[in-house]
Amino acid sequence: MKIFKSRKTTRLKEYDYSNTGYYYVTICTDNRLEIFGRIEIDKMGVNQYGNIAKSAWLDLPNHHNNVQLDEFIVMPNHVHGIIKIKNPVGAGPARPVNDPTNNNLSVIVGSYKSSVTKQINRVNNNTFKWQRSFYDHIIRTDEALYNIREYIISNPSKWDDDENNIKNYSLKGKAGRAPTGKFG
Repeated sequence: MKIFKSRKTTRLKEYDYSNTGYYYVTICTDNRLEIFGRIEIDKMGVNQYGNIAKSAWLDLPNHHNNVQLDEFIVMPNHVHGIIKIKNPVGAGPARPVNDPTNNNLSVIVGSYKSSVTKQINRVNNNTFKWQRSFYDHIIRTDEALYNIREYIISNPSKWDDDENNIKNYSLKGKAGRAPTGKFG
C-alpha cells in the first residue's frame, strides 16, 4: 500500500544529469521565508545565514571534484547559481543516474542543501528548512549562458518584481518573512 503521494519530477527522464555541461539551479527556502538577508538599494545584503549559504556554495568544488562554479547569488529566500559539471577526458561513460555515488546535479544540490541546513540549524535550534526539490535548467548555448549570468547578476535590482519575492508569492498564507528573533 502506497502511503506517500508520488512527486512529479521536473528532471528530463532520459537525460543524464552527470553529463558535462552547464546547469542553472534555483533553490528556495521553505515557504519562501526571507532568512538570508535583505535587498537594499538594489544590492543583496547577506546576514549570518546568507553567509552560510554563500560559503557552502563556494565549498561545493571541495566536495565534488567534477564541479566548477560559475555565476551565483544568494537572495533573501533563494539561491541562483550556475554549476558546470565536468567529466575527465577518457573517463568513459557516466555511471547510471540512479547510482548514489554519482556526482550528478541532484547529488550536488542535495549535498549543498544538507550542508546549509546543518550549519544554520546548529546556530538556530533546528528551525531551518528548504523547499523540497529545486528548479533546474540545462544550459545548451553560449547565448543562454550569457543571458542567465546577466539574470543572476541583475536579480537584486529586480527584486520588487521577482516571482520569489513574498510580495508576489503566496502559499496559502504561509510564505513570508521569518518571525522576529527566529532568523535574525
